[in-house]
Amino acid sequence: MKFFATCAKGTEGALRRELVAMRLGHIRGDRGGVAFEGPMESGLRACLHARTAMRMLLELGRFPAPDADALYAGVRAIDWEPWLDVRTTLAVEATVSSRTITHSGFAALKVKDAVVDAVRARHGARPDVDPKDPDVRIVLHLARDEAALSLDLAGSPLHRRGYRAAMTEAPLKETLAAAILLLGGVDPAIPFVDPMAGSGTLAIEHGLRARRIAPGLGRAFGFQRWPGYRGAVQSTWDRLREEARAAVLPRAPAPILARDGHPKAILALRRNVEAAGLAGDVVIEQADARALEPIADAGAIVTNPPYGERLGGAGPGASPAEARVQEKKLVGFYRGLAEMLARHHGWSAVLLSGNPLLARAIPLRPTIDHRLWNGPLETHLLTYRIP
Repeated sequence: MKFFATCAKGTEGALRRELVAMRLGHIRGDRGGVAFEGPMESGLRACLHARTAMRMLLELGRFPAPDADALYAGVRAIDWEPWLDVRTTLAVEATVSSRTITHSGFAALKVKDAVVDAVRARHGARPDVDPKDPDVRIVLHLARDEAALSLDLAGSPLHRRGYRAAMTEAPLKETLAAAILLLGGVDPAIPFVDPMAGSGTLAIEHGLRARRIAPGLGRAFGFQRWPGYRGAVQSTWDRLREEARAAVLPRAPAPILARDGHPKAILALRRNVEAAGLAGDVVIEQADARALEPIADAGAIVTNPPYGERLGGAGPGASPAEARVQEKKLVGFYRGLAEMLARHHGWSAVLLSGNPLLARAIPLRPTIDHRLWNGPLETHLLTYRIP
């Protein structure tokens, strides 16, 4: 079987590293994700263990689709019997880049028509469409007159681990936080501090990794609702989950400290840490990030500092004078962070920077400067060794 794990732009290297560590077959990096091949077990394993993947797609077929009729015929020719029956609900989503088919909604409709017609021809009845919570989610990618049709193994995005009980403003996606830890080379066996933890995503992802808790262990997956799940697939899934549970460590091997200066963030942080099962591993404190002192001789400071908006002050329609005040305030805050980092001799720092003023405030050259996208925002992952 052919699979494609999607990921955020700039995190393909982290995802490829994860899949290689799982010893999956024929791994090939691509823009926006990583392809691999193997039996169904490979896809299930990746769903359970991949921390940086956003979606896990099982390819059903590729075929020429220069027009709507060819698209319909190609979808109709696929054997849908293993994947859905008349009792299965379905939804189709499409991305298109074609000269003749230019509307994604129209393309999704043609795929849906072909699928239900194929099932009706075989069983005399058609499955229902459920765009909000389908049993089977079908994904079409149409580019250069070639269609790639896949099933979404997870059913819903993989960043939904199940522990986000509360949110703060602009939280990091769980998958991006995991990629920051991997690309930043953060050792799960050394002390960890996030001095601006917000709702706690970085600290929680680090804690899950430190305790070897598979990110998919606490959630349900789309393939469990497929008609063909009962039997060999379920047996394989049960075995993989038992192996994952057996690998979990009873506690994190090193201290994990999550701090934030805002009371609302602390409340969200505490709720999320408890929901993730890490209440005994993550110490939570309310304090100014700039006042942080070393908690050990060495460790890692990993954080997502504010890009400017969260400090208040000038907004998008601000006058030049207001913008200068905002920039001055931001520079002062960043200098305070730089002074805090300088006190952590022998530590490493991994920062997701959304503002070039941050790097200018730190009088060190980063060992890593990696471009990432936090949603639509271009950011830089900066890693420092503090002398």
